[in-house]
Amino acid sequence: MRRLHATIGWRLSGRAGEALDPRVVDLVALAAQHGSLAAAARAAGLPYRTAWALVADAERTLGQRLLLPERGIGAKPAALGRRILEARAEAQRVIAAQRDVLDVPLGHERAPHDRAGLRIAASHDLVLAQLRDAWARRYGIAIDFHGSAEAIDLYLAGRADLAGFHVAALATGKPGSDPGQATPGSDPSDPLLSRLNAARDAVLPFVLRTQGLILPRGNPAGVRSLADVAAKRLRFVNRQPGSGTRIALERLVAREGIDPAAIAGWTHEEFTHAAVAATIAAGEAEAGFGIRAAAAQLGLAFVPLVDERYAFACRRRELADPRIRAFRGLIASPAVAKVVAPLPGYRLASGDPLPSRKT
Repeated sequence: MRRLHATIGWRLSGRAGEALDPRVVDLVALAAQHGSLAAAARAAGLPYRTAWALVADAERTLGQRLLLPERGIGAKPAALGRRILEARAEAQRVIAAQRDVLDVPLGHERAPHDRAGLRIAASHDLVLAQLRDAWARRYGIAIDFHGSAEAIDLYLAGRADLAGFHVAALATGKPGSDPGQATPGSDPSDPLLSRLNAARDAVLPFVLRTQGLILPRGNPAGVRSLADVAAKRLRFVNRQPGSGTRIALERLVAREGIDPAAIAGWTHEEFTHAAVAATIAAGEAEAGFGIRAAAAQLGLAFVPLVDERYAFACRRRELADPRIRAFRGLIASPAVAKVVAPLPGYRLASGDPLPSRKT
């Protein structure tokens, strides 16, 4: 069923109430992710001159900078830009939580391109973020980003056909090892996998990623471990509770016997890997936990701590469904491999379903 989705808009207070072009906020977010307005324009599919004019006009209207130039041709969000991105992330979280109330169904007719019609609740991932719009246009696959725990909640409640989530290979415990060896059944303490039932659910591998400490360029504090972050009292930026990354970090901290209260900034939270990296690049934090690719995009230092598998949970009885069969082919396709190849710390996983943990 097609639905009318609520979105976020920005308008100045006062009688005139001038609206902020939504492309401006997208450009600020993309500049934080890619490190320059030129790269942001390319990612947004806009000519550089158009992107520059949009940001410049918005800055004149607001009377404040949204982006600050860096050495060379780089750019990073200014204080106002960061506040807008933080507010947008919070608004997106609220809208996602109230999706059933805010969305307006348009009836049962399908758009001509809507062939698969799959609903996927997924933890944020750079590969999925790049493919989401194309998959929606070509295959009718609707991907909404949530934390891993919330994605599984929506799947188990029947509000999503698949759940995208990621599980750290803490059973092997060494970055650089094959996360495929840490199959869901091999780590019964995992709080995400423990919610899946082997008789009911199948787990489809998607990509392998490396997670670790994201640090300022050059790693000036000489950090090598989470213990260093705590001992040096570095300003930390965390992920939100319920995200797969936060769950992995909490398990790593517990395994190393570190009190979270000893990490300065443990309650300073962001909602994506890119936002964590942007916070560090902007000098608002001195350490964070996230994927290698997010650090590389902003030229930041990275210390690998654990490898993980990003996967999709689906109902075992639906493995023969043509939509699921097509999706399994899609996630193992050359188009996905092309997106994965240039991302540091990423590898394609096997396309065979894994056994989920018995409950």
